[in-house]
Amino acid sequence: MYLPPHFEETRLDVLQAFVQRHPFGLLITQGAAGPVANGIPFLLDPDGAAGFGTLRGHVARANPVWREAATDVASLVVFQGPQAYVSPAFYPSKAEHGKVVPTWNYVMVQARGRLRAVEDAAWLHRLVTRLTERHEAPRAQPWAVTDAPPDYVQSLLRAIVGIEIELTGLSGKWKVTQNRSAADREGVVHGLRTAGGEQSIALASQVAQPGSDG
Repeated sequence: MYLPPHFEETRLDVLQAFVQRHPFGLLITQGAAGPVANGIPFLLDPDGAAGFGTLRGHVARANPVWREAATDVASLVVFQGPQAYVSPAFYPSKAEHGKVVPTWNYVMVQARGRLRAVEDAAWLHRLVTRLTERHEAPRAQPWAVTDAPPDYVQSLLRAIVGIEIELTGLSGKWKVTQNRSAADREGVVHGLRTAGGEQSIALASQVAQPGSDG
């Protein structure tokens, strides 16, 4: 990832919080036929020998990634936050000198580590329970794994394989107009909020406060 210093985020707590808030990652692995990408919801636990944490998720047993992904090199997982087009019209400096061009603002975290496949049924049961509790928590009446018949759950567990990646690196890029003047930044916040839409409004908060957990 191209990472100019003014866009780089290095605070571990900010990076980990971002992944926890945006848990759907694009897992990119190297296989015999070249790079392969799979979208997977992950849990990030703050353990791991390198201190960056460990990602855990699962894939369908029929998905060859757990068998074919190279384990002698690091895999890459990309977590995307809000992103939106930024018009030159947002900048007050456009009226002053006209030396402005369009750009795209976005927030992203990339995680690296070697992939390990896990077939242990108890491990998988704990994982799907935690994933369910994590994403059902906001609901008034959360669904639980125990709501389904045990034999049905066991049959589904046999159809998945766990993915575990102990992270050796975690990097973040907050491209949110840090390289412009304070006036231009305020203009971008106003422009994005006026444009509307979930992505633009979320990104406006990032421009107003770079490095916050969006």
